Amino acid sequence: MLKLHNSLSRKKEQFSPIEPGKVRMYVCGMTVYDYCHLGHARVMVVFDMVARWLRSSGYAVTYVRNITDIDDKIIKRAQENGESIRALTDRFIAAMHEDADALGVLRPDHEPRATEFVPSMQRLIGDLERHGLAYQAANADVCYSVRKFDGYGKLSGKSLDELRAGERVEVAGGKHDPLDFVLWKHARAEEPEEVKWDSPWGPGRPGWHIECSAMSSELLGDHFDIHGGGADLQFPHHENEIAQSEGAHQCSFVNYWMHNGFVRVDDEKMSKSLGNFFTIRDVLKDYAPEVVRFFILRAHYRSPLNYSDAHLEDARSALSRLYTALRNVPAVGAIEIDWATPAAARFRSAMDDDFNTAEALSVLFDLANEVNRSRSADAAAELKALGSVLGLLEQDPTVFLQAGVDGDVGGGAAIEDKIAARIAAKKAKDFAEADRIRAELLADGVVLEDTPQGTIWRRA
Repeated sequence: MLKLHNSLSRKKEQFSPIEPGKVRMYVCGMTVYDYCHLGHARVMVVFDMVARWLRSSGYAVTYVRNITDIDDKIIKRAQENGESIRALTDRFIAAMHEDADALGVLRPDHEPRATEFVPSMQRLIGDLERHGLAYQAANADVCYSVRKFDGYGKLSGKSLDELRAGERVEVAGGKHDPLDFVLWKHARAEEPEEVKWDSPWGPGRPGWHIECSAMSSELLGDHFDIHGGGADLQFPHHENEIAQSEGAHQCSFVNYWMHNGFVRVDDEKMSKSLGNFFTIRDVLKDYAPEVVRFFILRAHYRSPLNYSDAHLEDARSALSRLYTALRNVPAVGAIEIDWATPAAARFRSAMDDDFNTAEALSVLFDLANEVNRSRSADAAAELKALGSVLGLLEQDPTVFLQAGVDGDVGGGAAIEDKIAARIAAKKAKDFAEADRIRAELLADGVVLEDTPQGTIWRRA
């Protein structure tokens, strides 16, 4: 049975969906004012992995990942660029999809934009007002009265007196308490017309936190199974979602909360605000998308992920070992996984233990070793099938292993010519020339392997 770490209880729990056989999952997505960085890649890959495993386990999954397309940063960037907010957000949504597709991230079942759900947000704010949890401050913003919600702090595990306002929580403007957060921002004179909606509280736009409460309830219901996101969202964003949703609907909001760990650079969290971020597309200039996906899955989703070229090179080398094992046997097609085999049972046990992809990948390497020893087509088929569960090993092995060696080498045809020259040199017993050609290719990043079927090559 699947067990997952629930951030709400701070312990590992057996997973039991609200509706047998079905899982409803919501994940906080991107704020689209710039290109996605590796921290965003981790969120996308991790919860893609979660959805894939749930489906492999027989669940019918409804997966929602939202898009924040109205926000202070979006407004500022559009003004700086001299373009409309819609033009800016459409452009970066398209870029996000390109990055996600490259990483093998399957599209969620629903990808709602915040701007499409403003009426739902207004209804939710109205419900909070009727329950005495929302008020209009002196500056005309509508705020949530945090101290009137008894459960506030249960996700972060801190008392109200310990908590401090988060990055996006304003502390001025006539609030009743510094911890109160904005549900509806009244229209400012300096803001463009396109960021204003009419409302019972006057023209304005929704606060950041309310959008996820509204979109999740509209698409998944007031009470659903899993809510995920990055660890940085646990407070205040997810804490505020609980207060909003449970305060408005008067019922439990989410059964299981999941948070992936940070991506770190030099022991600091990778983020745009710190200026130490690497965009996905910049990383993909040097590393194949599957290598980046493998790099992310190699660490347990809750652990910090340490970014460096050395770690990515190691991931490329490790993934190449798996593909090399597959290339050394006849091509295998798709198979139905037999979960009773020792390897598949170990893989399932690892994934059912809080999605332990690090341990699941070790099963793949054990299978690769078996393939290399026995040249077993069955072991190779199982390796490929289990890898596919994680969105890995779906390429032709030769294509993967030979990618990225053009340029100075001259491409595959030039390499084959050098291999032919080396074979000719060996036949002529000119072993010094054969060794020279091998060394020359190795210096260009090409490894030769002599097999019973002839000499083959791969990227170093």
